Amino acid sequence: MSLGIFIQVRLGSTRLPGKALLPLPGGTVIQHVMRALAGVPADVRALVTEKGSAQSLEPFAREEGFLVFIGPEDDVLGRYCMASREYAVDEVIRATGDNPLTSSDLARSILALHRKEGADLSHYLGIPWGSGIEVIRSASLFAAEGEAADPLEREHITTYLYRHRERFRILEPDAPSGFKLPEARVTIDTDEDYGLVRRIFEDLYAGGPIEIAELARWFGRRATVSGAQQ
Repeated sequence: MSLGIFIQVRLGSTRLPGKALLPLPGGTVIQHVMRALAGVPADVRALVTEKGSAQSLEPFAREEGFLVFIGPEDDVLGRYCMASREYAVDEVIRATGDNPLTSSDLARSILALHRKEGADLSHYLGIPWGSGIEVIRSASLFAAEGEAADPLEREHITTYLYRHRERFRILEPDAPSGFKLPEARVTIDTDEDYGLVRRIFEDLYAGGPIEIAELARWFGRRATVSGAQQ
């Protein structure tokens, strides 16, 4: 099975423009996403973006050993399918460029389950929002590409699959023991999100990716302090 790690990223967010290039201890947001996924064996690694963002992202991609693939701005499903064909991959790990606390431990774990079960689409439920990835069979993406007509199904690459569970085998196991933190949010979409993630990095960053076990302990300490203050 040929595996591609494709990080969906563009710099034109309306809520927090250029968020992928915001600084954190040790590098930018997008650099930390790429470094986190370096712990997952893959045949190809690429930032999957659009023309307006590519030039700014390219130096960071090159530094981290990633390619840059340019596709349609709004048709993200089409963009992923084009990249899957270009690099001839059978499976795709979909990550996003606003999640610098993506967990390679969780990614390797769900990938193994996905392959064992022969799933079309797999992801964990209940982990911190922004720490996980989706694993998708390329053939399933191609099927969605040929049939998805709703703009939402083109903008979000797995929406068509979720809407047609009768056709696709979707694996959604609960979070591994100790990592079920559905209330925790570590994606970056707003200034408030960025402030929280920056605090986590200031507390935990020690030169390498911050893994899910460390993150879970950080939230546990935060909850303990909050409870003591009430």
